[in-house]
Amino acid sequence: MSHFSKLFTAVTTGIFAAGASAEPLADGAALPMVSQKNQDDQVVELAQAGAAGYLLVYFYPKSDTPGCTKQACSLRDSFEQLTAKNVRIFGVSTDPVKAQKTFKDKYKLPFDLLADEDATVVAAFGVPRTVNFAKRQAFLFKDGKLVWRDLSASTDQQAADVLEFLSKNP
Repeated sequence: MSHFSKLFTAVTTGIFAAGASAEPLADGAALPMVSQKNQDDQVVELAQAGAAGYLLVYFYPKSDTPGCTKQACSLRDSFEQLTAKNVRIFGVSTDPVKAQKTFKDKYKLPFDLLADEDATVVAAFGVPRTVNFAKRQAFLFKDGKLVWRDLSASTDQQAADVLEFLSKNP
């Protein structure tokens, strides 16, 4: 095996191994005690943010791509309904702060986007990754405990899925 082949194999193995993750959070799990910077470069402590009421943490692969935009806009368009049910929302991807800011501003998203560049939040939630892109998933907490999860989260139906759960579980 040539030096280049060995190097290529080592690099690609490392990249895909980095995508490995633990099992996703189970129902009833506590909101992980992790923090990350939002689009305004301010640190957000998720456990503190979700200590009371509902907290939706949704993961998406990349800012300003078609599916991720549909998912974010679904939540934006139902934001009043969700906040009326005391739901706070955080979107998470491995994009940098600047990309999150651009995405939030471009689509007028009324909730924070976390720039999880080192995949701290992704790993804490057990969200799978391919290369460095988080899989689309969503987790809803009530008073710091996981009450609903969507491991194959929808794009344009994300808000409807959350609202349906809330209507059946007041």
